[in-house]
Amino acid sequence: MASSVNFWTIPQPKPQSSYSYSSSLKPPLTSQLSLFPNSNNSTLSLRSHTALSRSRLTKSHSPNAPPPHFMVMASTKNPEEALKIMISGAPASGKGTQCELITQKYGLVHVAAGDLLRAEVAAGSDNGRQAKEFMEKGQLVPDEIVVMMVKERLSQPDSEENGWLLDGYPRSLSQATALKKFGFEPDLFILLEVPEDILVERVIGRRLDPVTGKIYHLKYSPPETEEIAARLTQRFDDTEEKVKLRLRTHHQNVEAVLSMFKDITVKIDGNGSKEDVFAQIDGWLTKLLEQRKATSESLAA
Repeated sequence: MASSVNFWTIPQPKPQSSYSYSSSLKPPLTSQLSLFPNSNNSTLSLRSHTALSRSRLTKSHSPNAPPPHFMVMASTKNPEEALKIMISGAPASGKGTQCELITQKYGLVHVAAGDLLRAEVAAGSDNGRQAKEFMEKGQLVPDEIVVMMVKERLSQPDSEENGWLLDGYPRSLSQATALKKFGFEPDLFILLEVPEDILVERVIGRRLDPVTGKIYHLKYSPPETEEIAARLTQRFDDTEEKVKLRLRTHHQNVEAVLSMFKDITVKIDGNGSKEDVFAQIDGWLTKLLEQRKATSESLAA
C-alpha cells in the first residue's frame, strides 16, 4: 500500500496551528486516569519500564517559550528513558496543535512523514530522489521509501536521546509492521477523537494565506483584516464531499493500526479547547513517567 501525503499547492513553511475551538468539554480527566486495561477511559495497558526518568522540569525563558503555565522538560541523557509516542487523528482533529504543545513541554523530537518527504526531496537525498520520481509521475510514494525516511529520522541521535513524537504515522498496518521490524515501537499511542460533523465543519471553513502560510478558519479563527481575507485560498480537497471520503479512509486505516497497538492506546476526546485536550494528553504522559519511576524504585528497593 502506498502512503498518501497531502500538500498545499504552494510551498510554504509549515504554519502554526491556531485553532482554539470553544466547544464545551467535560472537566479534564487527569484525576480519573488509570493504567489498567479495565479503565473506563481507554484500553491502555502500559508495559513495565525499568528505567528511572531523571529529567528535570525547568521553566523556559526563550522568546518562543510556551505560555507560563507550561513547563519544559529538560533532555534525558539515557535513551532508555526517552518517551516514544505516536499520535493519530482525523483531518482537522487538532493533531498539529497538540503536537506543538507536547513537544514544548516534553522536549520530544516531532517527526511528521509529510515534512520528512518534502525535506528529503528538497535535499536531493537518495530517498528524496526516488520519491520525486513517483511524485513527478503523479503517483503515490511507496511505503518502503517513506518508512526508510521515518526509520532514519528516528535513528538520529536527537531522537534517541530526547525521545520522539511520531505524527500521523504509521497510517496502515503494513507501515506499522515495517517500523516494528526496525525496532520502533511506541510507549503510548494517542488517538484524538472528534465527531464527524465537527470535523467536516472545521475542514470546509479552513483557509490558507498564500503570503504568510498561516491557516485561518472562517468561524473559529477568522483573518485579522479585510486585506488578508481577500487573498485567502481554500485547499482543493477541503470540500464536504472530499473530506467525508478522507475521513472514511482515515477510519479504515486507523482501525488496522490500532489492532497492533491496542494494549497501549489511549483515546482522547478532541472536541474541546486546545488547553482541555492537552490536559488529557498531559495526564497520560505524566502517569507514564510516574509508572517508570515507581517501577524503577520498587526494583531498587
